[in-house]
Amino acid sequence: MFEIDARDSTPIYAQIERALRAAIASGRLTVGDQLPTVRQLAVELRVNANTVARVYADLERQGVLETRRGVGSFVSATPAKARPPAERAKRLKAFATRVLADATAHGFTAEEVIAQLQSHRKEGT
Repeated sequence: MFEIDARDSTPIYAQIERALRAAIASGRLTVGDQLPTVRQLAVELRVNANTVARVYADLERQGVLETRRGVGSFVSATPAKARPPAERAKRLKAFATRVLADATAHGFTAEEVIAQLQSHRKEGT
């Protein structure tokens, strides 16, 4: 599904979360798609199963995933837009903070990130 970069200073759980969110945003994972089990993904990525379990639990709390007991974890059918405006604003602010922190860690300015996002949006990719 994706790979972990051991040389990246970003924690492994954050890399997994970012990769799952990117897969959902890009359409590689869609609403209702089942994710690998915690053990399957941990083995595939060669990471501790507790790390994957943490990511799944965090994404479930955020409404990105839903877990069906005895069946597995799935991309949630509850869209983020259905959340109350105050919660959406809070999550957007937290997201922007994470993006800018990650950009700064990689040597990019906020202006460069904004320009790239605008360019990316215009290209439709």
